[in-house]
Amino acid sequence: MTLVRKAYFPKATEDEYKAIRGRYAEQSETLAETFKAEVTRAVAFIEQFPEASPISSGQVRKKVLRRPFEYTLFYVIEKGSIRILSIAHQKRRPGYWADRI
Repeated sequence: MTLVRKAYFPKATEDEYKAIRGRYAEQSETLAETFKAEVTRAVAFIEQFPEASPISSGQVRKKVLRRPFEYTLFYVIEKGSIRILSIAHQKRRPGYWADRI
């Protein structure tokens, strides 16, 4: 039996998600919904296979979203849960979220 840990977004990550989704909604509600679906898919994968994604540094792992989204979910596996540290753009402000560890 596989242990499935639930992932959660701390407030900073939740705020980040809402801001990104809002920017996509300004372009197209369909694009915003597609982004939401892609984040949901990535989180479900992380919950099912938390150790499948590569380690970024230390204990932080990363799950790259599929195109056209240039974002990566950085996360840590905790006892009983998975904390999504950031939904970070792949080319802007690298490592800005490091203090969330």
